[in-house]
Amino acid sequence: MFTPEERACLRSDILQRAASDRRISGAAITGSAAAGREDVWSDVDLAFGIADESALPSVLVDWTAYMYVQHSAVHHVDVNSGAWTYRVFLLASTLQVDLAFVSADEFRALAPSFHLVYGKAREPRHVPPASPADIIGMAWLYALHARSCIARRKFWQAEYMISGLRDQALALACLRYGLPTVHGRGMDLLPAEAVAPFEASLVRQLDDVELSRAFREITCALVGEIRAVDAALAARLQDTLMQLAAWP
Repeated sequence: MFTPEERACLRSDILQRAASDRRISGAAITGSAAAGREDVWSDVDLAFGIADESALPSVLVDWTAYMYVQHSAVHHVDVNSGAWTYRVFLLASTLQVDLAFVSADEFRALAPSFHLVYGKAREPRHVPPASPADIIGMAWLYALHARSCIARRKFWQAEYMISGLRDQALALACLRYGLPTVHGRGMDLLPAEAVAPFEASLVRQLDDVELSRAFREITCALVGEIRAVDAALAARLQDTLMQLAAWP
């Protein structure tokens, strides 16, 4: 397990190396450290602008080798979002290090948690939160598949779909309270009265009776959340959603 001191030293080392890499035009601390919310479990989030976009492949190769050799990375994975490449490393110490790379023309804050260390950044362009309509659409897709999985006695897949349905309903609750909707980040910040309707929707064992019960519970909670953000849409969807959950 890493210590906060080791994490701080590693972040400083990476930033010093970036400052000596002429291909990098700017660097920023992002994530919880930039927002003043870092705790003992936080990872390292850094963003880099690349002066010449054509150099990005070689930058990724060199920085990947550096992380393995100098900082004991044991694996990495890429997450691509728009023009950004997020190369996410797992270190032997269990520390996660996210290094985000983008061309200098797109190097900018995508969220308030962006602290420029050196170089120049373009005007911020914060990513908007998910729309209620998109979340609701994903919710009824999960509901459709939950019903068919229970009917086909695919109990593990049914549990997956019910959990996905719950995640979308909780995202709607987060949206209602002005909390983050992605990756469950706002769920633990919801007031007790908001999460209470979801507790009964947890699947306690894998059989058709229990899965059907949990499915009905989460569907009722979902309808309540839809009603809170769009009463007209809730009126259109309620009978259909409850028909799904009432099967068989």
